[in-house]
Formats: sequence, structure tokens, C-alpha cells
Amino acid sequence: MTAPISESWTQIENWLAEHAPATYAALAPPADPADIAAAERVIGRPLLKPLVSSLSRHDGLLDRRVSLLPGFYRPMSAREIAAEWQLFTGFHDKRTADEEGDEADYDFMKTGVSNVLYGQPQLIPIARDVRGGCLVLDHRSEIDRGRVHEAEAEQGIVRGSHEMWTSLPVLMQAIATSLETNQPLNDHTPVVDEEQRLCWDFIPLRTDRPPHRSRTPRQRPLEQRRGR
Repeated sequence: MTAPISESWTQIENWLAEHAPATYAALAPPADPADIAAAERVIGRPLLKPLVSSLSRHDGLLDRRVSLLPGFYRPMSAREIAAEWQLFTGFHDKRTADEEGDEADYDFMKTGVSNVLYGQPQLIPIARDVRGGCLVLDHRSEIDRGRVHEAEAEQGIVRGSHEMWTSLPVLMQAIATSLETNQPLNDHTPVVDEEQRLCWDFIPLRTDRPPHRSRTPRQRPLEQRRGR
């Protein structure tokens, strides 16, 4: 059974406070309900409850140099989500999407990649990486509703096969478990750099996905930081 967002956040906060205090200090306070409501007005639809719950715990990160999610993704605030959504949807090719219709969704489910869906207004950006890629939360009414996808300008929307992408609560629980056990999460292992920030070391264990993010020279494995 998947833990509530609040429970996963408590586990993550406790781990960060002990092992990565710089990242812990960067956690923003809860979002102002007015900012969440404003984001929903801009986007034109209610945000899914797990996202609202997460924003109500931490409204993104205060330090843009800090990431939290595997793949160097930094959760965004409610205001950032609204602004990023406006930029993201500017890339939507509505004409092509309308022409392909259900075929685009079928291809996406079959291949796991879609350029047609890039910028789709019901895919809401929730986190951003240093290269400009995003994590988007699927707000469509189809089977992928609530699922988390990766979005990159070159690849389009990528539907990850790992269980952690099933939903935002599943992703947060998987992160909490990985931190507490120091076990890899989809080939990403938690590490702490010399500035006491959480990072994720990408070590591909399979050949079905090319490596796209690697450890920076300043990162150290968690075992080394603990003096093991």
C-alpha cells in the first residue's frame, strides 16, 4: 500500500536533517493556498490532490542549486509551476495532436515516447532539472492520469517503465525508501556532496536506457560520508 505524501515527506525530512542538512535547509515552507489557487486559475483546472498535498508541505526549494529527486530534478513552487506550464504549453502542436487523435496516445503507450504530447496542456510541470528538462504530472482523464513522465525538448514526453513513475505518492515513497536504505532507485543511488547536499549518482545497471546524468566530481557516496 502506498504511503500518503505527508508520511513520505516526514521520512525524507528526517533523513535530510541528519545526512544532508544543506538540502534540508533549502526545503521551502508550505505553499500559500492563494498561490495554489492562482496556479489552478492559470492552468485552467484543479491540480491533482497529491500535488496539492506536496505543495502544502513544501512549496518547492529555496535554493535553485539544490535538487531533490533522482535525475537532478528540483521540485517547483506553485508559482513556478504556473509559469513553467505557460512556457511548456507554448510548444504544443495542437494541429498535429488533433490530427493524430487517439493514435498519439496509443503510440505513447506502445513506445513510451511521444513528441506529439510535448506541451500538452494537461501535462503539468512539477519539477525541473539543470538542463531544462521537466517532470510532468499527467492530469488527463485516460489511463495515465496521475502518472509522472519526463519531458525533454529533443525526446518529447518519456513514459518511464519503472514503478516509481506510477504516481507522485509512489515516487515520493520510493525516494524515502531509497534514502533510508541507501539502495539504488532506478539506477540512481543517493549521495551527499561536500556541501552537504543530496545528489543522485547515476550508475546504469541495465542496457535498456542510455545514461544521461552522471556524478559530479564533488559528490561522495553516502558510505564514505558516514566514514564506512
